[in-house]
Amino acid sequence: MEKRNLAFGKMNYILVAIGMAIVIIGFLLMITPASTETHFEESIFSARAIKVAPAVCFFGFLFVIYGIMARAKDDAPARQDAAGKDKEGAE
Repeated sequence: MEKRNLAFGKMNYILVAIGMAIVIIGFLLMITPASTETHFEESIFSARAIKVAPAVCFFGFLFVIYGIMARAKDDAPARQDAAGKDKEGAE
């Protein structure tokens, strides 16, 4: 089977998936019971809903960005200077 040239490596996809799972957990933490016309639900102002959940989402989005930006160690091209020679001195 021939290897396809994908935009990201396997590790990038795993990191992005983990980051998206963290974001989903953050959104689930934001869920609170609904208020009605006769009953006001005070839990919408809980620390979990307005402090913890947005922080979890923020770190999840940062993790997704890291997953996109991370470069696999074996995918890194050899360093070359402007003349096209390797930095180690080989031509």
